[in-house]
Amino acid sequence: MAAPEKLRNIGPKSAAQLRQVGVRTLDDLRALGSLEAFVKLKRAGFKPSLNLLYSLEGALLDCHWQQVPEARRSELILAADAASATLPKAQPRWFSGGNAPAGAVAASDGEVDSEADDEPADDGGSDGGGD
Repeated sequence: MAAPEKLRNIGPKSAAQLRQVGVRTLDDLRALGSLEAFVKLKRAGFKPSLNLLYSLEGALLDCHWQQVPEARRSELILAADAASATLPKAQPRWFSGGNAPAGAVAASDGEVDSEADDEPADDGGSDGGGD
């Protein structure tokens, strides 16, 4: 079996994520375009950075990602923001439309604190004894 085609600017982690959304070759990337490949990654639950978006565009332009013209970068940012706004908000992996698992407390940043316990807070009036 032949090794997968190496896309310019794309490291192994990003390449693996792209393969999972069906982008395996430069021709696949050309067919989609850099923005649509980026959006597909977001839809799949990955969190691609803008640098990856620039890297995808650089692969299409056959240049280093830092050489993507500033005007094109600005276009890509605006288009990515617009496309991202239409995507549903990502849910935690455990979310299935119901309540959070027992003992889980939502943190302010959307993370779940699985260390939460069901014991009442210590009000300072306990006898100090343990279980």
